[in-house]
Amino acid sequence: MSKKRIYQAKPITLGRAVAYGLPDLMGGGAITIIGAFLLYFFTTFAGLTAIQGATIIGIARIVDAVTSLVMGSLTDNFYRTRLGQRFGRRHFFLTIGAPLMFAYVLMWIPNMAFLYYLVVYLLFEIIAAFVLIPWETLPTEMCKDYASRTKLSSARMFISAAGTFMATFVPGQVIRLLGENNASAYFINALVFAAIFAAAIFITNMNTWEREVTEEMIAEFNKRPKLNPIQTVQKEIKDYLSTLRIRSFRKHLAIYLFSFTGKDVFNTIFAYFVVSCLGLTVTDSANILSLSFVGIFVTIGAGVLMVKKGPKFLFLSAYSLMLLMLVAFYAVFQLRPENMLMWLLGIGLVYQIGRATLEFTPWNVFPLIPDLDELLTKQHREGIFAAVMTFVRKSTVAVATFAVGVILEKGGYIAGETTQSIAAQNTIAGVLVIGTGGLLVIAGAFAMTLQLNRETHGIVVAEIDRLKAGGAKADATPKVRAVVEALTGFDYDDVWDDKNVPTVKTARARVDIEED
Repeated sequence: MSKKRIYQAKPITLGRAVAYGLPDLMGGGAITIIGAFLLYFFTTFAGLTAIQGATIIGIARIVDAVTSLVMGSLTDNFYRTRLGQRFGRRHFFLTIGAPLMFAYVLMWIPNMAFLYYLVVYLLFEIIAAFVLIPWETLPTEMCKDYASRTKLSSARMFISAAGTFMATFVPGQVIRLLGENNASAYFINALVFAAIFAAAIFITNMNTWEREVTEEMIAEFNKRPKLNPIQTVQKEIKDYLSTLRIRSFRKHLAIYLFSFTGKDVFNTIFAYFVVSCLGLTVTDSANILSLSFVGIFVTIGAGVLMVKKGPKFLFLSAYSLMLLMLVAFYAVFQLRPENMLMWLLGIGLVYQIGRATLEFTPWNVFPLIPDLDELLTKQHREGIFAAVMTFVRKSTVAVATFAVGVILEKGGYIAGETTQSIAAQNTIAGVLVIGTGGLLVIAGAFAMTLQLNRETHGIVVAEIDRLKAGGAKADATPKVRAVVEALTGFDYDDVWDDKNVPTVKTARARVDIEED
């Protein structure tokens, strides 16, 4: 056993779980700030139109999505390198990622050129992918059982909820202090958050570990062919497409995709809704969004319900609350009640309960998915699955963000103007309710068919352990066979088979593990 810290497993205590979750201050916080304020910043302080701003976000997300695919395979195979063996195939990227977080501030400098904003936003998204994808594999690396992984993921979502609150409350206060029309408020806010992001990643790097690369893993790698560049691309494509063979992952991916894209549409359009449709201020918008602080408490209850009720219950509860509150927001727009801000705060609070539950659930399901793949392929490919999730979401978010910008401009929105036409207001309200709500309804339809939960996952893990110990596939019980087939979409007789591993024929590669 290696004596290196990064390979030393420890009990999953509350403190270690919190230390693991800290990067979601960046993962959740930066995305929330970007979703809530970046397009507004572009159209108000950068001199860009809504379509130009949306184009920057869209292009950067697409390129970043491709980077995420590369990153998934890179981190899974980084143990071949001396850097990977010394710092860890996951932890190396946390080590270099912490100081690079300060690239975040470059996005928030006003009155720069279109190309400048495109390049710096793309740079930050790539850096974020280099940190988040290796980090997202750690629950599967650090422990095996459902309860410990749920503890890690619950701590992560607790931190994410805190990050989401900070990402909406702090900017609102900075804007209020420095003035609604002061672009420096956004830069100062970015500087503060960049320092927070860097510190969070450093702490996580020092307090987590990963599965040690064993001689068996090296022997398995040495069986693989040596690939030229074209064959490498072919192998990567086969690897990523192979994840979609697993039925539960396809469902999970669809739920995650439509849920989070719907949430992002809401965040992108909400400042426009509050300012242009209701006549309130950006600070009011930030204050309403900052009710996300309730997510800090929601994650505690959601963690208990994840174990007792399972993910399907949490998904459907979240969608129901959010859809009802979208209707309530639209009612405020139409009826214009007295004490409008108080109504919005009440509706926003309930919406944030649903949103926090929505954000909590997919990332508590995700650590269970690689076990289904191991049952199918006998391999550990956590990074590839994390990369596919990131790729799909970022690709579609890019399309969604661009679509919001186009719809705003085609609907009559005039950048930089506080007062908008009735047509533009109706367009904004329609995007908020129909755009967000429609995506949540689609996600709910997929969630109703999800069968992965604590009981079924436990059956899968027990079966993997039995097969690893030399158990015969013919000895599997009817219940085990039924669960495996329902979750994977494969006949039981076809799992735990080398033929399920994507391959490319060529010469052999070889790697030697570095001795301590």
